[in-house]
Amino acid sequence: MKLFRFGDAGQEKPGILDGAGRLRDLSAVVADIAGDVLGRESLARLKALDPSSLPPVKDSPRIGPPVGLVPKFLGIGLNYRDHAEETGMPIPEAPIVFAKASSCVSGPYDPVLQPEGWQRMDFEVELAVVIGTRAKNVVRADALDHVAGYCIGNDVSERSLQKGGPGEWIKAKSHDSFGPLGPWLVTTDEVPDPQNLDLALDLNGERMQTGSTSTMIFGVAELVSYISKYMTLMPGDVITTGTPPGVGMARNPRVFLKPGDEIRATISCLGEQQLKVVAES
Repeated sequence: MKLFRFGDAGQEKPGILDGAGRLRDLSAVVADIAGDVLGRESLARLKALDPSSLPPVKDSPRIGPPVGLVPKFLGIGLNYRDHAEETGMPIPEAPIVFAKASSCVSGPYDPVLQPEGWQRMDFEVELAVVIGTRAKNVVRADALDHVAGYCIGNDVSERSLQKGGPGEWIKAKSHDSFGPLGPWLVTTDEVPDPQNLDLALDLNGERMQTGSTSTMIFGVAELVSYISKYMTLMPGDVITTGTPPGVGMARNPRVFLKPGDEIRATISCLGEQQLKVVAES
């Protein structure tokens, strides 16, 4: 099942794709794709619907982020061995967990904003995990039971802030538009193995990143279990699980984002994002 949200920012409505890939309006069934709607019982009810019986989405509205409320936006650093190696960092012995402000969440086709003076903005295609049910101290074997589904994430970062001193990661990764998600929230029944997905990112038509979730150092189940020991994961929480090699800061010469750049990010089963960098006014 593929869920999405459509409409102007802050006024999105819930939707579902039908069997032919057409957009259908879910707003008469649920108020939003958030909170308890992400739970197992609610998702089962949505899956039992006949999408063709729902009204089609008219015209071509904006597609927003597929989750309406993200209480916590967490990221995992250096979770692909070859990415850690390209940055010259040691292979982590335990997951490196950091936070992005939830206000950075944006849609899969929204502009990526470049603030004045920020000249080292970087891209990171990532598998994003959306929590469906409360998870606290869960064991690895049960961890995926707490996941509602998956979507594409792009952990946009301003490297000059991230590398500017200790504790700067959240500032480097939390500017408005630095957390595009979507287009779809693909439920777990359509992603039986989150460790068997191909990722790719193109910048202006040139391949920058290629990878597979099979090469993660810490898999999705281990990450959910590990994080749940330190904080309670709630419905709508998002975990971006690390990026494969090819990021701009690790290239020679380095490649950083600039206004006019176009980014295409894809993950098998999850669709694609198409983003354009624009100067923030």
